[in-house]
Amino acid sequence: MKKKVVLAYSGGLDTSCIVYWLKERGYDVVAFLADLGQQEDLRAAKERALKIGASNVYIADVREEFIHNFIYPAIKANAVYEGRYLLATALGRPLIAKYLVETAHREKAQYIAHGCTGKGNDQVRIEITANILDPRLEILAPVREWEFTSREEEIEYAKEKKIPIEVTKKKPYSLDKNLWGISIECGILEDPYVQPPEDAYQVTVSPEKAPAKPQYLVLGFEKGVPVSIDGRAYKPQDLLETLNKLGGAHGIGRTDMVENRLVGIKSREVYEAPAGWIIHTAHRELESLVLDREASHFKQGIDAKYAELIYNGFWYSPLKHALDGFINATQKFVSGDVRLKLYKGSCVCVGRRSAHSLYSKALATYTKEDIFDQKLAAGFIKILGMPYKQVARQARGK
Repeated sequence: MKKKVVLAYSGGLDTSCIVYWLKERGYDVVAFLADLGQQEDLRAAKERALKIGASNVYIADVREEFIHNFIYPAIKANAVYEGRYLLATALGRPLIAKYLVETAHREKAQYIAHGCTGKGNDQVRIEITANILDPRLEILAPVREWEFTSREEEIEYAKEKKIPIEVTKKKPYSLDKNLWGISIECGILEDPYVQPPEDAYQVTVSPEKAPAKPQYLVLGFEKGVPVSIDGRAYKPQDLLETLNKLGGAHGIGRTDMVENRLVGIKSREVYEAPAGWIIHTAHRELESLVLDREASHFKQGIDAKYAELIYNGFWYSPLKHALDGFINATQKFVSGDVRLKLYKGSCVCVGRRSAHSLYSKALATYTKEDIFDQKLAAGFIKILGMPYKQVARQARGK
């Protein structure tokens, strides 16, 4: 019986070479492509895979699933790795891995394969997901094993084997794009002291070239999820695409960071996520209005852990599943409107309101409408500070 493998196929140089490389080693290769909103010609990629020798090619439009089952939970959790990365690529990998496993079951394949390198995070995300969903499947990672030590050697292999791939025009950057954002790396970006050239950015204008006048918008939420812009309801994908255009036009959503990869190295990464940063900013502001102090403070730690779990590839882990329960419980009253100002690379909240607001003007005001009994503060402070008086006496030996 011929060995059958399902490959996560992108249509690029690496995975196209992998199709041929696996065939040379006796594998029946089935290619799988996921439409995560990357706006690439997946039909052309399918034809390319078939020409190289794939026995079958699957294309799955997973955009709605990506939004509802992956992006929405990340929004509710304010998931930002190391405070700066909105996890666009990291969120897409467990979904791709899920479909690799499902396709392997459909095709009765014994293996799944990917084109990730041995020093990246994506290999971990895909393989851990597969291990959780079906530990019986074996995983192949040709880029970690094959004989090529450089892109140039890989290009020569593609030419020798007549693999139909554009290899004459060298792309200066490595890009990964989906509905939630874009990851940009390689080339000159590998020097963390060099400012990213403007041609590295794909969907945002330079803040210096953004409009001279600010733009205001009102983002509406229902139970932690964005549903409207300026009072107009949008379908999920349309809302993301609209905010990406608006934010991109004002230079919003750029991140240039040196991050700590799971495999132990530091990596300079450039990201774009206009819609993501607009939504994240608004969601946090709305939570500040409707969550009580203890829930708000405790959730900040949970949010950080949630982001770390996503980054490290533990989307389907028991801990992440348990945290979902807590996070969803906190979103019960996260409904309302947030007014935002978009201006030259910045997204600032200038107003927020909710029917579930815990803010009381009568308690907060310093006008004659004030109903806060300030006399209560003296006893409150005495009780709060009582233990520290004892600490002071202890320090003085009394």
